[in-house]
Amino acid sequence: MAFHLKNKSSSEGLVVRSDSEKRRPGNWEGLVVRSDSALPFSFASVLHFNEDQHSSSQPGGMAGESDLPRIAVVGAGIFARTQYIPRLREIAHLVVLKAIWSRTQESAEAAAELARDFAPDIECKWGDAGLEEIMGDRSIVGVAVVLAGQVQVELSLKMLKAGKHVIQEKPASGSTAEAETALSVYNSFPNQLPYKPIWALAENYRFEPAFVESNKLMSDIGEMMNIQVIVEGSMNSSNPYFNSSWRRNFLGGFILDMGVHFIAGLRMLVGSEIATVSSISRHVDTALPPPDNICSLFQLENGCAGVLVFAVNSRSPKILWRVDGTKGTVQVERGIDSGKHGYQVLFTSENGQCQKTFYPFSGVHEELKAFVHDIVQASKDGDHKAEPRSSYAEGARDVAVLEAMLESSKKQGAQVQVKKF
Repeated sequence: MAFHLKNKSSSEGLVVRSDSEKRRPGNWEGLVVRSDSALPFSFASVLHFNEDQHSSSQPGGMAGESDLPRIAVVGAGIFARTQYIPRLREIAHLVVLKAIWSRTQESAEAAAELARDFAPDIECKWGDAGLEEIMGDRSIVGVAVVLAGQVQVELSLKMLKAGKHVIQEKPASGSTAEAETALSVYNSFPNQLPYKPIWALAENYRFEPAFVESNKLMSDIGEMMNIQVIVEGSMNSSNPYFNSSWRRNFLGGFILDMGVHFIAGLRMLVGSEIATVSSISRHVDTALPPPDNICSLFQLENGCAGVLVFAVNSRSPKILWRVDGTKGTVQVERGIDSGKHGYQVLFTSENGQCQKTFYPFSGVHEELKAFVHDIVQASKDGDHKAEPRSSYAEGARDVAVLEAMLESSKKQGAQVQVKKF
């Protein structure tokens, strides 16, 4: 029996497709998973993509009633509905949401209605035909890929091959091997005129003001002496992602899917790459996929050591990053202030004074705004360098750290070198 992978939704994951579901003819192979095996990944389909079929989709202006760039959102699950659509509403003066795609017509139409107030002409796309239409639409210059982790890379490469700028949701990949192959395929694409499509990775932690500003404080704490990262998550049955089947069938489970955020925050804060790790993981909560706990000792390339303690689900959720230096301390902690969720940044100076600043969440807003800026600039300047925080390689580096930690755990805590990108 074939199972079909839904995109991110409360009922996402491996579900039997009903014949009564409204679908366009055809079945995009990248969305099919067998119940007894992992999803097959094929870059060959990207390399042999029919360029002539979509030659009209090559970049060439922003047709329509205004000069704003037009983008499509591929995916209509939880994150697309609760984050992408509201954040695109906030920057509707910068970009036009022309289309939204989902596996089924019903899901696409439901998501489109959420955006109708700021995108009155939004088009619904679904199934194979809908993807083909997006790739062939010359007016769509950018695509946000917000799907299950197992299929995002292949679809992103297809969109890039069709000449679309892409911002792909994290994680960058399911493994470093997949990321390496994907980057090789992307780098093999010719520098098409007037520009080579941008491949951005949506890791909002790199755009959170709390981490941007905390990084600036690092020079004031002297030489780093030690680092602590404590993650006590809240992935229980009340969390909308708890029943996410694709995450449960993802290598590393929630540790990888959630963990890339915390690694991104750490790397952004300290400004140095993680060189080696030594980790022990356990499976404690049987309601979660293994492993659900990991403790890791890591060393940065600058020699400073730190610890990561990560529980996917805890009775007392807490998330913080703390760097102790010879002249002071910087700490970033998740919290709430005046009803707003965000991060409390504490900076303790050499004289012992503590400065506190709260930064509400705005990372998704900022990363989407940066992506829109990049696609506009790329249309003007073929040599435009995209925002480095959004690069696909940055996301691959986050995956590499988690992969090394999981590998070390399989080797009973043996030290493992982190793969470089």
